[in-house]
Amino acid sequence: MASEPPLLSMSGITKSFPGVRALDGVDLDVQAGEVHCLLGQNGAGKSTLIKVLAGAHQPDTGTIRWCGEEVTLRSPIAAMRLGIATIYQELDLVEHLSVAENVHLGHEPTAAGFVVRGKAARASTAQLLKRLGHPEIDPARLVGELSAAQQQIVSMARALSHDVRLIVMDEPSAALDPDEVDNLFRIVGDLTAAGVAVVYISHRLEEIRRIGDRVTVLKDGRAVAGGLPAKTTPTRDVVAMMTGRNVEYVFPERPAKDVAAAGKPLLEVRGLARDGEFEPLDLTVRPGEIVGLAGLVGSGRSEILETIYGARRPTAGQVIVDGRALRPGSVRAAVRAGLGLAPEERKAQALLMLESVTRNVSVSSMSRFSRGGWIDRTAELGAARAATRELSLRPDNPSVPVRTLSGGNQQKAVLARWLLRGCRVLLLDEPTRGVDVGARAELYAVIRRLADEGLAVLLVSSEVPEVLGLADRILVLREGRVVHTAPARELDEHRVLDLVMEGSPAS
Repeated sequence: MASEPPLLSMSGITKSFPGVRALDGVDLDVQAGEVHCLLGQNGAGKSTLIKVLAGAHQPDTGTIRWCGEEVTLRSPIAAMRLGIATIYQELDLVEHLSVAENVHLGHEPTAAGFVVRGKAARASTAQLLKRLGHPEIDPARLVGELSAAQQQIVSMARALSHDVRLIVMDEPSAALDPDEVDNLFRIVGDLTAAGVAVVYISHRLEEIRRIGDRVTVLKDGRAVAGGLPAKTTPTRDVVAMMTGRNVEYVFPERPAKDVAAAGKPLLEVRGLARDGEFEPLDLTVRPGEIVGLAGLVGSGRSEILETIYGARRPTAGQVIVDGRALRPGSVRAAVRAGLGLAPEERKAQALLMLESVTRNVSVSSMSRFSRGGWIDRTAELGAARAATRELSLRPDNPSVPVRTLSGGNQQKAVLARWLLRGCRVLLLDEPTRGVDVGARAELYAVIRRLADEGLAVLLVSSEVPEVLGLADRILVLREGRVVHTAPARELDEHRVLDLVMEGSPAS
């Protein structure tokens, strides 16, 4: 491989936006048939670099060579014609079009010079979905009706519908369960065996170890290391390069006190069920306690949180907060009782991306700042500033648009909303999804501190080590059933994975 010129060579790439130098002389070489991993904290320049590679941004300076020849990628179409496909973390699918229409969008099948729609497009899409291990996805189905994991597969099928030679995958496993991740890695292995190069971006270092050949690390718009061996470079070294400091992979210490002695439960769930999603469930969460729900995608974890919160109406059972039963299927009743939800898709489900941090934090507490139909902007800003400072949200300026924040700070904005509201029970669905390594440690500390201050926390995470490291007690779910309940200290990752894959219902 080393004797051949790189398939892709990016040299001295710079890119500036008003007030920000996003890329500062970045070099990246990618060989045919390799998985080259790109690491860096949010804001390090990864997204800008892959948009330059995809033709979505034009570099200010620098050169791009493809198979040894200098090229100019003036548009995404120009990149695609060379064989460069990009699968973004925020999938750019058209929800009101079918799977087949999305897969072939912009390059519909033709015959005798005419575009062929319908049957031919569906047939070729079905072949791609079969290759990806998902023949069950109907090419005629609307993309908006698919799950997040299925939409990810459709996005991959669209990339493979071109004569692709290099695929950029931005956090492709974020919405996938372990079986789906295994299938993803199988696909990547098949591609690289055929000589296709993959640029793989992930915050999960265990994935980099498993799938990567080489690693380039970005920090503050610069490549601080390039071409490192993915499997043997020490984790401590990688994290230090990403953050500029040493970060220990440790979770906050659990309280020495007996949480069960802290008083009656703040949250009680009795016989809660939704037909086709999860079976009758009982659980309690006391003040100061973090309870984790562990399970694969499709096990009912997120549906349970949303039903407790009132976003879904149960077919049976009760949700009780501080001794009072909530009206089923009412978010308003849940919020008034002191429940707050940080959902899995925070950008789509929790945040007003075009609004300021202040408005995102205050939106659930507007009655506090309204007088005679007018909003007291000074009081609103002051309350938001106090809430965000309590969580060390950066930058310390609640007037900036929330869309400009990193993933970790966007999540802090959601948490600040519920602190301002006086939340007593916090429901967290994938709290560190899309959050970089350094910011994860900060969020872990915040969650633990909130529990120590008396909040009851119910946590869902796809990452078993995260559930084990944060929770005091864990309920393991499989196919909508609780198959095991135990203190976190009595479980390990292998035991939890055995239970979620082969467990039997709890007695």
